[in-house]
Amino acid sequence: MRLALLLSACLLCLNAQAAPVDVASLDRGTWPEKLVSPALFDVASRAEILMFAHGLLASEALDDAALKQRLGLKIINLAAIDDLRRQLWQRLLENYTFAQQSCEEDASFCYLVENMDDLREQAGKFEVSDNSFYIGWAEPSRHFHERYLDELLRKAALFPQISSEVARFGDHERNGDELNDRMFLLTFDGGPAPVSGNTDWLTDYLRKQKMNATFFVLGSSLQTRVERSSAADVQALYQGQCVGVQGWQYRSHSHWVDWQSSITRSAGLVQNLMPENYVPLFRPPYGQRRADSQGFFQQQGLQVALWDIDSQDEPGKLKADESAQRVLTLMLLWRKGVIVFHDTQDKARVALPMVLQATAQSGLGWQECREAFR
Repeated sequence: MRLALLLSACLLCLNAQAAPVDVASLDRGTWPEKLVSPALFDVASRAEILMFAHGLLASEALDDAALKQRLGLKIINLAAIDDLRRQLWQRLLENYTFAQQSCEEDASFCYLVENMDDLREQAGKFEVSDNSFYIGWAEPSRHFHERYLDELLRKAALFPQISSEVARFGDHERNGDELNDRMFLLTFDGGPAPVSGNTDWLTDYLRKQKMNATFFVLGSSLQTRVERSSAADVQALYQGQCVGVQGWQYRSHSHWVDWQSSITRSAGLVQNLMPENYVPLFRPPYGQRRADSQGFFQQQGLQVALWDIDSQDEPGKLKADESAQRVLTLMLLWRKGVIVFHDTQDKARVALPMVLQATAQSGLGWQECREAFR
C-alpha cells in the first residue's frame, strides 16, 4: 500500500511538472493612483477583490473536463478545490467588508455588500466601463487574477498527494489567517547566502528600517556559513531577526526518509547557535510535508509555518520588479498575510524596497516576528 501511494504521488508530480502554469504578475503602473493614503489603498483593494471574485465565480461554471483542461491536469481533487473555493469566498467577503469602511472618503468600487449572496451578485456583474478612469487597469488585472486563481486551484487539485501552502493538515500548521487587517509578516526562505551576500544586505536593510522578519534557514547552509566565518559573525548577521528552520536541505519533506532528522538537526543547530533568535517554526520547502506529521511536530514543540503571499522570486520565475508588483497586488487582494521572499536571491534586494516604498503611506503594519504564530 505504501509503495502504491508513493508511485501515485510520483505520477502526480510528473503530471504537475508536465503542464506548468504561468506565474501571475501585474504591472502596477496600469493602476492610475498611488497608494498614498489608507483610503486609496482601500480603493485599489476593493477593485482587486472584485476582479478576483469575478474570476472565481466564473471558474465555478466549468465542468470537470473543462477544469482539468484549464489546469493542465489529468487528475484533480474536486473536494479539495471546492474546499479552497469556500475559503477564498469567505476571505473575500471579510476583506471587502474591511475595504468598504472608507467608502465615505472615496466611493470608487463601493457596492452594497452585506453578505455572501451580495458579494457573489456584485462579482457576477462586475465590469469596468470603457470611459472609466480605471479602464487601463481592468484587462491586465483580469488576466492576472485568472492566472493567479489557476495557481491556487492547481495546488488544491493535487492535494493531498502533493501538499502545498493552500491547505493545512491541522492546527499545528499556521499561516496569516490570524493576523489583523492590514498586517503583514515578512519571511525569507533558503538562506543563509554566502558571506557578504544577500542575507547580509537584507538583515542590515531591515535593521535600518527598524523592522524584522523571520528567516527560515537550511541547516547545511548555516553550518557552512559558520565554518567560513564564525559563530559570532552569524549571530551578528541575524541580530534583531527571528530564525526558524527549513530542514537540513532544500528538498521536499513529504517522501524523504530522513525528514525528521533533517528538521531536528537543523533546529538543534539554530537553538545552540542563536537561542535568542530561534523561533520554533518549520517552513516546508515547496510547502511539501507529510499528512501524518502532526504528532512529530507536537512532540518537538514545533509549528509548521506556511505563507499566503508568494513573491515567486525563485530562479526562472519573475524578475525583481515583477515580483514586487505581484506582492503588492496580493497585499491589496488579501489585506493581510505572510509574505515569502528568498534571501539567496538578488531579486529580494530590489523587490522589498519597492514594496515598502509603495505602501509607506497606506496605513499598513508589519508584524513583529516574535509575536507571529502565537
